[in-house]
Amino acid sequence: MILGLAGRLRAETQTLHTRLERSLYMATLLKGQLGLRAYCLLLRNLHPVYSALESALDAHAREPSVAPLYLPRLFRAKAIASDLDVLWGRAWHSEFFILAPTTRYVERLGSLSRSRPALLGAHAYVRYLGDLSGGQLLKGILSRGLNLAHGQGLSFLDFGDAAESRLLANAFRAGLDAAVTDEPSTQALVDEAKMAFAIHGQLFDALAEATDLHQ
Repeated sequence: MILGLAGRLRAETQTLHTRLERSLYMATLLKGQLGLRAYCLLLRNLHPVYSALESALDAHAREPSVAPLYLPRLFRAKAIASDLDVLWGRAWHSEFFILAPTTRYVERLGSLSRSRPALLGAHAYVRYLGDLSGGQLLKGILSRGLNLAHGQGLSFLDFGDAAESRLLANAFRAGLDAAVTDEPSTQALVDEAKMAFAIHGQLFDALAEATDLHQ
């Protein structure tokens, strides 16, 4: 069976995805052992990433390589800012710092927006499908671990109920498959997604160090 872009991305990045889940920072998060400051530092570093990605998608929304996967319902930057306001207060902009991998990631997204917007789909895949597939689970873990009542401060992970999340994920996968059909473009997106996973690994390592996590 010939896989479309969505299938290729999943098949060729699955090992990298699993490795990220087993990183110290993510393993601590998934065990419900991450403190509020450590979680807010993650959000503080994801905010500029989503802002850069979503600004780039907005700028190229009418281009054939972007239009099929342009789903503003998935955008997370505003939700992250709202969560930080709730969880930490308005001073989060100055009280949490941007880590070096985040800066590199934002620079990469800016470079793609200027020169190779067709590759933005790889980063949208890594972020949005990860959010959709793990959002419900993480909401429960964080709600219990951080004692958050009624999902307060967790709008970043809220895509509606499980059925709504599946519909969004299916729509995004269909968009990926429609955006790219030739092999060279498909391989370029797969390679870019692998790079995105590598940057995420660097970010999670930096987060673990910054929050003094230990094995």
